[in-house]
Amino acid sequence: MDKIWADEELRRAFRMPRARTITFRTSTITNAFVSAILPFPQPKPSEIGEVLNIFEMNPEDLRCVYCGEVATEWEHLYPIVRRRRPTGYPSSIRNLVPSCRSCNQKKRGEEWRKWISSGAFSARFKQEDLKKRISHLEKYEAWAKCRPMPLEEIIGQETYKEYFGKLENIVNQMKEAQRIAEILKSKIAGAVSTDSS
Repeated sequence: MDKIWADEELRRAFRMPRARTITFRTSTITNAFVSAILPFPQPKPSEIGEVLNIFEMNPEDLRCVYCGEVATEWEHLYPIVRRRRPTGYPSSIRNLVPSCRSCNQKKRGEEWRKWISSGAFSARFKQEDLKKRISHLEKYEAWAKCRPMPLEEIIGQETYKEYFGKLENIVNQMKEAQRIAEILKSKIAGAVSTDSS
């Protein structure tokens, strides 16, 4: 006997690829511009050990400091990019914490304390569990003493302006390409619907 599938089950079983815009990749390009000028110092084993001790983890079982799921990456506690400019925060062990992909993507550029305390996130945890997570992050902050670097001052205002002007040019070209893509997409969709009728 054939099973009667619910619409939701069918949608979950067969996820169609989502259409992407050209400008969807703006943040990726912005991150590349910022990452390209930041040093990425390799942490000392003692520093890694200290971070793991603070979060009460062992190297064989890294967990997301936010939700406790298996960590898949190291996430910047303080974002290195905000409003398409570098914040000045480093990409180093003093600003990197174990995270799962989901939390890294959802947190985005938000301040960690505000994000972890938000209703949508904090409702998933018992109050004492959330307090423990916050306490670990505060201990990490105290150890790391992470401060933003005055990048514009270090680079020089003219060079800084010139470099990030190139980013703005690329973003503007992407926006123009997206405008043209919408026109082309409409033409293609019209031709396809005419052919199939």
